[in-house]
Order: sequence, then structure tokens, then C-alpha cells
Amino acid sequence: MARILCIDYGGKRTGLAVTDPLQIIATALETVATHDLYTYLKAYFAKESVELILIGAPLNLDDTPTHATPLVEAACIRLQKEFPMIPIKKVDERFTSKMASRAMVEMGMKKKDRQIKGNIDQIAATIMLQDYLQSIS
Repeated sequence: MARILCIDYGGKRTGLAVTDPLQIIATALETVATHDLYTYLKAYFAKESVELILIGAPLNLDDTPTHATPLVEAACIRLQKEFPMIPIKKVDERFTSKMASRAMVEMGMKKKDRQIKGNIDQIAATIMLQDYLQSIS
């Protein structure tokens, strides 16, 4: 089986998480500068087989778009253009950053490490991916 990759897309940073080849466990992969995302993904896809890309869809509580929704929409279009063989699916990303912050505290992560925003992005992507895996099992 191939992996599933999840993207927590942001204007400056993008958090990535990936499954194992059997699609059982979601693991934080990397946080990359958003302007380097497509270069990073090209290199990653050259060495790993990925069958699905999940991307967090930013929505308000009432399901209306947020200020970040147009950025994610543009990213989806570019992902489809750059990687036409890999399907892209949007997943709800509401509360994932808060859940990531809480998870870091519960894991006993030092305050200094919790303040690194890239850690939140990776963990948020991992939470989205794990939720997706649970929804399909």
C-alpha cells in the first residue's frame, strides 16, 4: 500500500504528516516554509509512494470560509496541477491547532519547544490524518 499525506497549509509554514505504508499510524513528518512546499513534495514523492493527499480546510464554526480559505483553495489547485496522479481530499481542520497545543502540554513538551510554531503545524496535520484514518476504518 501507499502512504497518505496530510497538509496543514499556512501562509508562512506548512505542517506535514504521513501514514506508514499500511495506513495504520499517522506520524508528523516535517514543517516546511510554504514557499518551499512543492519542491519538498516533489522530492518526497520521488522516494515514497503516496496515494492520497489530505489538506485541512479552514472553516468557521458556522461552516463559512475563513480568511485562510482562499489560500487553501489556491494550494489545492496547484497541488492538482503539480501532482495530477494523486487525488486530493479536504478535511475539516477546525480546532486542530488548539488540540495540538493541548497535546504538546499533555506530552510534557517543554514550554520552549511548545512555542515553536512549526511543532503545532506538524501535530495539527497528524491529528487531521489520524481523524481521517479513524473515519475510514
